[in-house]
Amino acid sequence: MRVSVCVGNYAKEPYRIPGLEMDVFSMEELCYGIKENAYLLDLSFLDDGLLDWIERECGLGELADRLHPLVHRRGQLSEFASAILRHVGFYGEDIIRETEQALKKGAGLSGIEKRKNQVDYLVRKKKYRAALRGYEELLQNWQQPAPEGGANPAPDFQAEIWHNKGVAYAGLMLYEGAAECFRHAYEISGEEAYCVDYLSAKRMQLSEKPYVDFAAGGTEWYPQTLELEKKYREAVEEWEKHPDYLQLYNRRELKSRDRQKYCEENERLVQALKNSYRCG
Repeated sequence: MRVSVCVGNYAKEPYRIPGLEMDVFSMEELCYGIKENAYLLDLSFLDDGLLDWIERECGLGELADRLHPLVHRRGQLSEFASAILRHVGFYGEDIIRETEQALKKGAGLSGIEKRKNQVDYLVRKKKYRAALRGYEELLQNWQQPAPEGGANPAPDFQAEIWHNKGVAYAGLMLYEGAAECFRHAYEISGEEAYCVDYLSAKRMQLSEKPYVDFAAGGTEWYPQTLELEKKYREAVEEWEKHPDYLQLYNRRELKSRDRQKYCEENERLVQALKNSYRCG
């Protein structure tokens, strides 16, 4: 078990992280806000108000003094944030490096680009439902006029949003929704990879005959359907060699031969899963 010792005082007055509308009352909460929202932070985070809060509310004058030059010479956001993370020690070095990379990647991006990066991160963490809400928000914002003096990103960026929304649907095995999103992405950009993803989602959504009928009606993507079928057969063959598949196959055989032993084996597996969950 990892034990963390709190650094500094618990603040009487919170600090509101710029652009996030998030109030934090301790250095640990500040670190959490940095790590979870790295894609949204910008140079407004390098702020005298934060240094004052760290010194006055958290009692960490030495840290505030060390951060002062980074604020006043407008140092790199990643350097500033990682200095806080390392001083507090709330996260290990691997997570700090991951957060640094996220901050560097987000430097110079527009607000909508930063938001997309954050939602993409939810997909990578398999938080698909939250990601779907985020992509819907992005697509709604896309319909609004660009800010004065600014411009909406290129259409290819909108296609990426539709595509990644499809990935989130596919992660939930909602293949009809995934296919619709991939189709939108393909229509906007003409990117062949989006077409293949659309066909893949339809392949998973439909049973054999309806899919064959669907593929036969789309002569413009005939080469892609042939390539997809080749990859599909290769994936099936690889799956049939996988230990998990062999275990399932053997269990189906056991069920047909010896029902009682099959039920006993089920009970053993369920108990093993319970024990694993408790230990985790």
